[in-house]
Amino acid sequence: MTHPSWQGSGAPQPWQGNRAPSRWQGAQGPQVWPGLGGSAMLASHADRERAVDVLRAGFGEGRLEKSEFDQRIERAYTARTVGELALLVADLPQGPLPQPVPVTPVPRAFLPVARPQVNGKAVGSAVCGVLCLVSFGLTGIPAVVLGHSARSEIRRSGEGGDALALTGLVLGWLSTAGWAVLLTLMLVAAAVST
Repeated sequence: MTHPSWQGSGAPQPWQGNRAPSRWQGAQGPQVWPGLGGSAMLASHADRERAVDVLRAGFGEGRLEKSEFDQRIERAYTARTVGELALLVADLPQGPLPQPVPVTPVPRAFLPVARPQVNGKAVGSAVCGVLCLVSFGLTGIPAVVLGHSARSEIRRSGEGGDALALTGLVLGWLSTAGWAVLLTLMLVAAAVST
């Protein structure tokens, strides 16, 4: 019976010495790896490199002799299927399947932060503050009242919208102060003219 080049003749190999044939060699050539469903699937370059990495790790840990390591490396690079590669690394700790990567939780620093709800009075204060320009200052006092009320609620509840409330406050106070100055000037002008 002829064997493919990666199987050898089935006779004991020179690196075995007194050891029994390992699972990947077998007495009649390689055995089918039971845990590998796609053992007949053709091996890719990445599959071969992974098997070589497992062999190197096994050799580095002292699990393989130099001659056996060289022989397995040669067979890994000439292997045609994933099953052949699995047999080469089946007796090593990291073979024949890739080890699952442990799932680590995402640190809190990288999780999206839930934004607090925006206070409704803060939005109303900002809107009234902007409308001061169009309404000739009529919405200035509501902007100030809503802004102060919103800021106190935001401090108590932790809601968002402090910048909106502050915007409404500033625009409302500017509008109110502007109209107050204008009315004062008009009254002074009326008093002087009489």
